[in-house]
Amino acid sequence: MASIQKALVVGGGIGGMSAAITLRRCGVQVDLVDLDPQWRVYGAGITIAGATLRAFKALGILDEVVAHAYVGDGIQICDRSGQRLGIVPTPAAEEGIAGCGGIMRPLLHRILSQRTLRADVDVRLGMTVDRLDSGAEGVDVVFSDGKEARYDLVVGADGLFSRVRKLLFPSAPEPQYTGQSVWRIAARRPAEIERRHYFLGGPVKVGLTPVSADQMYMFLLETGPRRSVLGDAELESELAGLLRGCHGGPLHGILDRRVPGTGIVLRPLEGFLLPGPWHLGRSLLIGDAAHPTTPQLASGAGMAVEDALVLGEELQRAESVERALEGFMARRYERCRLVVENSLEIGRREQRRAPIEEQTQLVEQSLRVLAQPI
Repeated sequence: MASIQKALVVGGGIGGMSAAITLRRCGVQVDLVDLDPQWRVYGAGITIAGATLRAFKALGILDEVVAHAYVGDGIQICDRSGQRLGIVPTPAAEEGIAGCGGIMRPLLHRILSQRTLRADVDVRLGMTVDRLDSGAEGVDVVFSDGKEARYDLVVGADGLFSRVRKLLFPSAPEPQYTGQSVWRIAARRPAEIERRHYFLGGPVKVGLTPVSADQMYMFLLETGPRRSVLGDAELESELAGLLRGCHGGPLHGILDRRVPGTGIVLRPLEGFLLPGPWHLGRSLLIGDAAHPTTPQLASGAGMAVEDALVLGEELQRAESVERALEGFMARRYERCRLVVENSLEIGRREQRRAPIEEQTQLVEQSLRVLAQPI
């Protein structure tokens, strides 16, 4: 195994917690820092691809996800009126594991954060890194509170607007708005929503994903200029207007079935692929810090978890950190590139309102590739 005794993970999201858990399994002492002093998570639900469920199994959290969230198979394709047109298969990535699923973000955060704390990771909140000196023998870090430390490895898992990425690669490209925004709400799940649904063929794309026995979340993809920040009343009024052209049965009155205490989430879709390598010295970027993607393939979270798992495997296999990071890039770049580029292409097809078959074809092709061994 590469010689590592102490590592720093920057970012306490899905990728960062997965990296911390994986590194602890390798016997590495881990500090994890997150900028949010309350370690909160925002958003409604997320869809889980089959490859992500396989990654959850390898991480050791699949049983909890299955017990408390939703797993199933297939995407029901409907037109904007709700007429069922066919099912896009969601291939299982491993025997005995479902082809897809859905989970509320707060639940996934709770599962991962509890595992992180039980793994004896030193979690420090309300802070980030101000300076990195990443060399061949170690990384000298200056934190935002002025404290300093030296690590054998630094993992930047601090998301779309990564501070670590800016420190390591000042000239790296910035995330670009794709021309779409996503609206999300959590709602009560009617009996007829037995699997994921897409409603296509209209000016907006709408999807429903079960997240538990009695709840689902809805996403709506809107094409247009980046929206300004909206208040709660404006969010509800605007979303209601966007849904007026969608007459599918389960979409009718969906705003009235919102889960009490939950809000409407609106986010611009942004993404890009950082040119390789994603490491400098003994510092490495993973997840959205290196390959932020749009949600069309429901694989952003899965790619971050896979990054963490592959990093652990390469550290155990290689004789040096340098070789481990090279091995990581050899296994991750093309797979992550496929997710980013195909997700963006599906988004472009949605924006130009390509035929439904043309939109779903690339989804099906991509999911088949992602189900293959890593």
